[in-house]
Amino acid sequence: MVNVVWLVLIVGGIIVSGLHHTMLPVTQAVVTGTEKAVEVAFGFIGILTLWLGMARIAEESGLMRAFARFLAPIVSRLFPGIPANHPAMGNMVMNMAANILGMGSAATPFGLKAMEELQKLNDVKDRASANMITFLAINTASINLVPATVIALRVAANSKDPTTIVGPTIIATCFSTLVAVVADRIFRRMSRDDTAPPPDGGV
Repeated sequence: MVNVVWLVLIVGGIIVSGLHHTMLPVTQAVVTGTEKAVEVAFGFIGILTLWLGMARIAEESGLMRAFARFLAPIVSRLFPGIPANHPAMGNMVMNMAANILGMGSAATPFGLKAMEELQKLNDVKDRASANMITFLAINTASINLVPATVIALRVAANSKDPTTIVGPTIIATCFSTLVAVVADRIFRRMSRDDTAPPPDGGV
């Protein structure tokens, strides 16, 4: 669907520019934009490589696992139906720890594995379970202490102070995570109310 939207925008823009005889500025903008994209991409590669190296060091040194142990009691309260020693719990904790520390590349494998393990616990295989939905919501709105990707983009764009985004990012992601958890609890309660039988046994 997204590809169709982009196709319509591009083709529509070309047609409109042709009708208004402005093809030259459009062509110049395309050339300038592609040049800028290459510059940003190369700048992004350097800083992203640095952050990935730091993430690897944190993983190998045990920092991420130590942080995961700190998160474990909190995660167990968010997913009370999953045994503490189940592989799904371990993978979810590691995924959240990696996301919070800004290690997106390290978080993805743990997230995929967590979903696989949660699917094994899912009684209805063709529909996401409540725990899967909760995990997805928290994963999407995750607290981020080190927004490495945004910092990398700001460095590539020649920002004078690329790390000023850290404070606002922490505040914004804390609120987004809080909203995700509260909304998840509300929808869980509504779902239980909708599926629960009437107290008098009627229809």
